[in-house]
Amino acid sequence: MKNARYDVLGIGNAIVDVIARTEDDFLISNNLAKGSMRLIDEPEAERLYEAMGPATIISGGSASNTVAGVVSLGGTAAFIGKIRQDSVGALFTHDIRAIGVTFDTPQSLEGPATARSFILVTPDGERTMNTFLGACQGLGPDDIDAETVASANITYLEGYLWDPAEAKIAFRKAAALAHQNERRVAITLSDSFCVDRYRDEFRDLLRTRQVDILFANEHELKSLYATSDFDSAVAALREEGALGVVTRSEQGSLVVTPDAIKAVPAGSIEKLVDTTGAGDLYAAGFLFGLARGIDHETCARLGGLAAAEIIQHIGARPETSLSEHVRQSGIMISELV
Repeated sequence: MKNARYDVLGIGNAIVDVIARTEDDFLISNNLAKGSMRLIDEPEAERLYEAMGPATIISGGSASNTVAGVVSLGGTAAFIGKIRQDSVGALFTHDIRAIGVTFDTPQSLEGPATARSFILVTPDGERTMNTFLGACQGLGPDDIDAETVASANITYLEGYLWDPAEAKIAFRKAAALAHQNERRVAITLSDSFCVDRYRDEFRDLLRTRQVDILFANEHELKSLYATSDFDSAVAALREEGALGVVTRSEQGSLVVTPDAIKAVPAGSIEKLVDTTGAGDLYAAGFLFGLARGIDHETCARLGGLAAAEIIQHIGARPETSLSEHVRQSGIMISELV
């Protein structure tokens, strides 16, 4: 197998996050379910932006947050996602390239605007997401660059983008290309409501070996196996034969293989500020370690440390070097790079 140019290639929604602190009263007055993620149209996006308070605007999107974390750890990464040729798309492109991620997906010249997610953060750190997907949903198989996929140690697919039919074809194409080049494929389930819609299809990806690595939180995992019992869901995942990684917030994470289940503690924090991007950055740490041939327990520790950094400030991109953050924890990251 050829050496990889990229540790991780992320494929997902190219979104610009608009993040604001708010009180519970604002959610109630706008009929927003706390902690939820809902899809909105462009007029509602404009209305919500006018109503919300001062905001931090930064490029986001689940898989793009993950590859940003990989780079912050000292790794190499690329991203495939669809934007419109507009001012918001230009912002996204600038931000992701400026941090060192390769991003060359052709822009849409017509159709919906570049996607935005309006994220409202309450004092307890919980985030309520209102997402206008816009141009994101235009991703198709022609956007999957075979050379980029072949050059990535791990291709990471974002479950949020499983709704559009053309995006599904794009995902399956990327997975096939990766396996043809003896590379690995990972997917994050993204959201329990997403799993509810596509439970059978996600399970089929595992059973047909189109996906080698599954990321999920405990709610998503229970939804995947249609059970309210967490232990039963873990047992079902173990039978799939894939590498499963299950995040459990302050309880840490589980690494699930056919041979064993390993529990790894969460990274320590001083203060919870904003949980936006916690799962994305956990995946960044785990995938970085996995791409560099590190054992699963250390990969999980890296994931926990990356998640701990992100939840202590507003926004889903690292504010400080994750490689330095990991060094301070005692893990000799220089041995991984």
